[in-house]
Amino acid sequence: MDTTPLDLIVKKISASRRLAITSHLRPDGDSLCTSLALAFAAEDMGKEADIFNTDRTPVPFHAFPDAERIRIGQIPPGVYDAIILLECADVSRSGHEHLDGYFKINIDHHYSNDRYADINWVEPTASAVGEMAFDLCLKLPLRLTPRIAGLLYCAIVSDTGSFQFSNTTAKCFEVCHALVEAGADPNRTSEALFHNNPPEKIKLLGRVLSTLDLNRDGSIAMIHLFKRDLRSLNLSAIDTEDITTLARSIKGVNVVLFFKEMDVGVFRVSIRSKGTAHAAAIAEHFGGGGHAHAAGFTVYGPIEELMKNVLATVEKLLGEMAPGRAATT
Repeated sequence: MDTTPLDLIVKKISASRRLAITSHLRPDGDSLCTSLALAFAAEDMGKEADIFNTDRTPVPFHAFPDAERIRIGQIPPGVYDAIILLECADVSRSGHEHLDGYFKINIDHHYSNDRYADINWVEPTASAVGEMAFDLCLKLPLRLTPRIAGLLYCAIVSDTGSFQFSNTTAKCFEVCHALVEAGADPNRTSEALFHNNPPEKIKLLGRVLSTLDLNRDGSIAMIHLFKRDLRSLNLSAIDTEDITTLARSIKGVNVVLFFKEMDVGVFRVSIRSKGTAHAAAIAEHFGGGGHAHAAGFTVYGPIEELMKNVLATVEKLLGEMAPGRAATT
């Protein structure tokens, strides 16, 4: 009997006529490319598939050939047979307000997931939700076209930092090998992902990195960004998601805290870590969540006070973490 979450999803998609796909607030390459891949897969099966996100598509994904089919706004009530939510720890993470009556399919590779849907497929060991979507496509009655393969490959490359992050696994390479054989183009993907920034993005990078501050032993780096910097360059907060990677590359730094002003006195803190520093455990202490090496939370107050207090708390948490609690996802 087909009772695994993957089998149940295959059954539900096969029985559905109209599907909506969405992902988390401030969507990233993994969720965006996987959304597109699943939409094309559903259409190849004769289904109707629409993609809705509540936040706009960030650089460089906004310029992808298929990005125009991503609608920005709310999923209307009573239209679809099922909603697929990608990388949403709970419904509120999607930003959608009219999903109560819908059959929901929850696909995620974060371990901090509330398993809120009618079908919950949560695989914390997966390198990316794109990797999970590859497994799904193998089970669906369709051919893995070069377009679908290219999008899934892009999703995995994006979320593993071009295979540099700790979520890179043997299976990740196996899946990417199969995707390339199916028509994905690694050179084209790298060019689109990493060599396609507008000048404004590079200027923003310079401004943010100029705020770099290290704690006493150089193990924690902090950077910050104000909304006025984004406005002056005609960018938005979702265009900053990859800046922490550069700060994390500093020798000796195990944790990066990126304070991004969302409103007056409101800062979203993105955490990137490496080694045994558990980003999700830190985020959960502040009411947030995420991956072991990529997480986030929200704090309130003046930036100087927040940076001082958050740093002190993070140093304490890192000191209290048991030596055996190594990050594994």
